[in-house]
Amino acid sequence: MSDTSKKNSRMALVFAGVAFGMVGMAYAAVPLYNLFCKVTGYGGTTQQVDVGSDIVLKREMKVRFNASVHRDMPWDFKPVQISQKMHVGEQKLAHFEAYNPTNKTIVGTATYNVTPHKAGEYFAKIECFCFTEQELKPGERIDMPVVYFIDPLIDEDPNLDEVSEVTLSYTFFVKEVEDEKVESSVGR
Repeated sequence: MSDTSKKNSRMALVFAGVAFGMVGMAYAAVPLYNLFCKVTGYGGTTQQVDVGSDIVLKREMKVRFNASVHRDMPWDFKPVQISQKMHVGEQKLAHFEAYNPTNKTIVGTATYNVTPHKAGEYFAKIECFCFTEQELKPGERIDMPVVYFIDPLIDEDPNLDEVSEVTLSYTFFVKEVEDEKVESSVGR
């Protein structure tokens, strides 16, 4: 084998390794990004916690609620209340309502975020319908509560001094229709 053939073979092996590595990184990107967002609150991702805060500050905040459905999701989905005023650290309960107007059982899953995004890491949910899939039978209407608080540590972040209002948004996607699996266009 000549030097040129050896170099070409080595180069082909290097390019194949790079291509294989890029494919592997592409598969790992979504789960790693989701983990990063959950840990840091990046992109408005809220925090999931087991218990509320034991500190309540005088600082008041207003939480607005937004609900939408993906274009393939036939449910009616809305917040019961438009907004709530609260003190930072105070535990609150909000309600959302979903209705399945179809003649099929539909399983849905909700994605969520908080705006402004920089406040996401301080928005903590103790209980939420978004933690599990929701199944609605034909014509069924359900109440879906969210128990949440804004972490008092927000007061120590100078980048959030001017924030007095946050919006908690949910979007429901179809997960399954009766026995047919439906692949959502958004990963979890």
